[in-house]
Amino acid sequence: MQLSVIILNYNVRYFLEQCVLSVQKALEGIDGEIIVIDNASSDDSCEMMKTKFPHIKRIENSENLGFPKGNNIGVAQAKGEYICILNPDTVVAEDTFSKILNTENWTRNTGIIGCKLIDGSGNFLPESKRGVPTPWVAFTKIFGLYKISNYFGKYYAQHLSENESGKVDILVGAFMLMKRKLYLEVGGFDENCFMYSDDIDLSYLVLKSGKSNYYFHETAVIHYKGESTVRDGTYMKRFREAMQFFYKKHFKKSWFFDVMMQVGSFVFSLLKKHQQKNEVRTIDEYVVFSKRKLKLEQSKRTTYLSDFNQFVHQPQKNIEIIFDTTTFNFTEIITFMQLNKSKNLSFKNYISSSNYLIGSNNSNDRGEIILL
Repeated sequence: MQLSVIILNYNVRYFLEQCVLSVQKALEGIDGEIIVIDNASSDDSCEMMKTKFPHIKRIENSENLGFPKGNNIGVAQAKGEYICILNPDTVVAEDTFSKILNTENWTRNTGIIGCKLIDGSGNFLPESKRGVPTPWVAFTKIFGLYKISNYFGKYYAQHLSENESGKVDILVGAFMLMKRKLYLEVGGFDENCFMYSDDIDLSYLVLKSGKSNYYFHETAVIHYKGESTVRDGTYMKRFREAMQFFYKKHFKKSWFFDVMMQVGSFVFSLLKKHQQKNEVRTIDEYVVFSKRKLKLEQSKRTTYLSDFNQFVHQPQKNIEIIFDTTTFNFTEIITFMQLNKSKNLSFKNYISSSNYLIGSNNSNDRGEIILL
């Protein structure tokens, strides 16, 4: 088997369904499998998987074991030469796996390959490519120095633009593709960390093994972000502990740097908490891309278009665009989102299998699900 896609789920039933649908399409023509691990979700994620995807391998944990252990359990069951660690709040394009598996980067002592991630509004997510968060690099991130000059830009690997492929140190755990043998050789995700710095740690372990990690820009994946996480006091505690875990494991040198990192990780986690917001937008018009009429029951004006070329941007209006995912494939949808990202546009996908709309307005928005 060529590829095993590992999806760890926790209470994101509708995002998970959309994710699995996109992965199934992306695996067409590839000898692959999907393994969904559930970390004791309290919603109906498990029942949904049993009903809608009965042939997909499921692992149901009796408690929330955290991101590292949950993924390690999944990888232990994998049969593929390659594995992809994938968040459930993602949508992969139909060409994502084929392009990455066929890239010449695998001939270059490759460790992990990541790809371009965009949020639900089509904007590039800078964490798609990062540098090792040494004390100095973490300092430039916490205090925003990376915004001033690329000289301080190592945290987000600013030596590469979002549309350039190349070597980077750190990749994000929402999408990591690597050989299963290498994952096992470096020990997988460190289970001493519950979540958050595990992807940094795994990327760094791969670098220490002598391999090179790559950012691959030629395919894009939607990452809605934060759907499994409420940024409350528990979030702050775990995020701070995760940053301190990585620093102490790899970089502890002196009490001064230790104190600086403790203070810095606290400030950073505080900032992350206050970034989360649900954006409420007043919609002036809906534009539905579909070749059939959908029963959406929208109260505002609704325009149906059957071709992306028919769309005319009207910056004076707040427009919500709805994609019928049975009419257009995810590659087409993701490309349209990137080309048409704008403050006055928001995007939702229509998932016909369960009759709902799903999307989010920005990377700090927990997203919206509208049952029809």
